[in-house]
Formats: sequence, C-alpha cells, structure tokens
Amino acid sequence: MKKKINTYLLFTVFLTLMATLMIAVAIFHHMYREQVIEDMQTYSYVVKNLITSEEDLQGKFVDHEVDMRITVIGENGEVLFDNEAGEGVLDNHAQRPEIVSARDSGEGYSVRHSDTLEQDMYYYAVMLENGKVLRVSKGASSIWRVFKSTMIGLAGIAVLMFILCMVLARYLTENLIRPIERLAGNLGEMEEIDTYEELVPFLSTIQEQHKDIMKGAKMRQEFTANVSHELKTPLTSISGYAELIETGIAGEKEVSRFAREIHRNSDRLLTLINDIIRLSELDSDMTQISCTPVNLYDIATSCVEMLQLSAENHGVTIASHGFRCIVQADKGMMEELVYNLCDNAIRYNNAGGRVDVTVSMRGSRVYLSVKDTGIGIQEKDQERIFERFYRVDKSRSKLTGGTGLGLAIVKHIVAQHHAELELTSEVGKGTEITVLFPEGIGA
Repeated sequence: MKKKINTYLLFTVFLTLMATLMIAVAIFHHMYREQVIEDMQTYSYVVKNLITSEEDLQGKFVDHEVDMRITVIGENGEVLFDNEAGEGVLDNHAQRPEIVSARDSGEGYSVRHSDTLEQDMYYYAVMLENGKVLRVSKGASSIWRVFKSTMIGLAGIAVLMFILCMVLARYLTENLIRPIERLAGNLGEMEEIDTYEELVPFLSTIQEQHKDIMKGAKMRQEFTANVSHELKTPLTSISGYAELIETGIAGEKEVSRFAREIHRNSDRLLTLINDIIRLSELDSDMTQISCTPVNLYDIATSCVEMLQLSAENHGVTIASHGFRCIVQADKGMMEELVYNLCDNAIRYNNAGGRVDVTVSMRGSRVYLSVKDTGIGIQEKDQERIFERFYRVDKSRSKLTGGTGLGLAIVKHIVAQHHAELELTSEVGKGTEITVLFPEGIGA
C-alpha cells in the first residue's frame, strides 16, 4: 500500500511539473510576443513622425546603425524604400498580411518564422497620410530557442524539485499509513489510537465483524464440545450394556432390561443426530425456503393430535384453540416449528398440567402461542433457552429424552421467516412462547 501511494504521489508531482512547465512556456510566449509587437508599434509611430519623404528615410536610416528594418510600400504594393535592400530588388508586397491590414484599418502586424535565420520576424505596418505604407520589422529569437538555451538550468531545477517531492511523498506516505498500521496490530484498542475521523465507521464495522467472528468461533467450539458430550453419553451406555450382555455377566432378567436401555439410548442418539443435521441445514446458506399460503391453524391442530399420546404418557393435557389463519411460509418448517414448541412444552410440564396451542390474529399479524403450566424459567435463563444444548433442568431433559436443540431449531426457523419470538415465563407457573408473523389473513 505504501509503495502504491508513493507511486501515485510521485506520478502526480511529475504531471504537475510538466503541466506547470507547459503553462509557463505558453504564458511567457504570449507575453514575449505581445511585448515585441508593442515595441514594434512604438517604433513605427516614431519613424512615422520623423520623416516626411523617402529622402528623409534615405538620410536618416541608410548607412546608419539601425537595429530594425524600415520599408515603405507604394499604393500598388511596390517597395519604394528599404534600408537593407536596394530599389527594385524586393518583390511586390501588396498581399503581405500586415500591408493588407494597414490599408484596411490604418495599421496591422504579422509574425513569420524564418527557417534560414532560425528567428521569428515581426512586422508592423502603419498607413501614411500620402497613401503609402510604412513598415518596420525586426527579428527576434523564437521562444523555443530561448528555452533551449535555458533548458539545462530548467532541467536542473525540475530534478531538484522532483527529488524534494520524493522526500516529501515518502514522509507523507509514512504519516498517512502509520495510524492504519497501528490499528492493524491493535484492532481491539481502536478507541485508544488516534486515527482519521473518516475511518472510524469503517473500523467500527471491522471491529463488530471481528467480534462476531470471534463469537461465532466460540459458539462453534462450544457446539462441538456439547455435541461430543451429548453423543458420548448414550454411546457409553449402549457400549456398557452391550458388553455386559456379551460377556454373560448379565442374567436372563437383566438382559431384557439392558436391551431396553440400549434401545432407549439408540433412539436418543438417532434423535440427537437428526437434530444436529437439521440445525446444520438451517445454518447453511444452501437452505431453500418455499413460501406458500399456509393455514397455520390446521398445522397446529394436526400437531396437537399427533402429540396426544406423548402428552398422555407425561400426564399432560394438550389442546388447540383459534381459527383459520393464513401466512406465507414454508409448510414443512411450520410443522417443525409447532412440533418443537409443543414437544418442549410437554417435556417440561408437570403431571396434570396443560398445554394450550393458540393460532389467532393480533391486528393484521398472525400469531402462534404455545402456553404450558410447567416448571417455568428463571429470568436469568430466559435469554439463553434458545441456545444450542442449553437446558433449564438438565436432569429432566435426560429423563424425558430431550436433545436441547429443539428451541435452537425454532429460533432459526423464526429468523428465516422474518418473524418475532416473545417469551413470558414464571417459575412454578409455566411458560408461554409466542411467534408473531409479519402479516397474514384471518378467517
């Protein structure tokens, strides 16, 4: 980055020097030309006022040292006098630009380059009272010849300026990059480092992303540890019971009980693996959601009927309430959402308790409520129950066969449907989890 910034600065300096030189040449050339023409105008009027005839010119400007050429042109363009050439030597001047301009407007000038003399020839002509034209001319070095003679000096100055700019560019680059380099090595101490105001939003975003990445890495690490632990428990039980049966240590009565435990732990293991796979699918960007109009009340009713037996086994009564409500959602995910909420409410309920599943409208929005009369959740645990493998009562979860991933799956499904989760709970009285969908139709 330093090299690139330094290169850009030096390139800018080079272009600036070249542009400055070209502009200076153009301005100097214009001023130089204007000055010579102004001088020629002054000379022409001085000569005009000094003479009254060609004889005066002959006496005053021939065989005398004069640093300019004086010419008189007749009305037909014939050269009547020239202090540097004899009469009849020069061709007709009627069509010379300065002569034409003088006859039209009283005076005129032109500049022509002489390749032979390597000079610019300046001509200035004025109309005399007798109808003739007086022209004065003078050679002057071209602007390029003037600059050619000073080119070594100009090149030296340009080189010195470029070297100075190189040093300044390096210094500026170092000072420009230093705060960024310090931040790169101390991103966590951004507030303590003096940096550019314009970079603060950018750095804040990076810092937030860094925190999110670290948080995500920590969550993945915890998830991996939890998965290992959760898988290890049923596998250890299965392996232990199988070994007792294999070695013949278990009697005939114990074999049946051990086989039952192996079967129970195998079911738990399969359930756990299925939940882990499902959660990984929901985490993946590859998950496809097919949203169609879904009757949420029908799904809730079907789920309640499906879980009646499980509820009876736990000594819990489950019922559905509400009316037909349509939401735009993935039907499979909605079935999964309702099932996990109801299953969780049954597992963490008390004998003789109730689970009420309600589908209704809140304004223009459809909501699904699953309310139980179970053990409830302490306030300090309420923010964490949707985390993976987080259990309020770990002993109860193991007894009822819960994996600790049901509410985590619920949270993902709710997020993918842009819905909202609400939780109200009181220890010893029960819990109500409500999913509020963006909008829907009630009937």
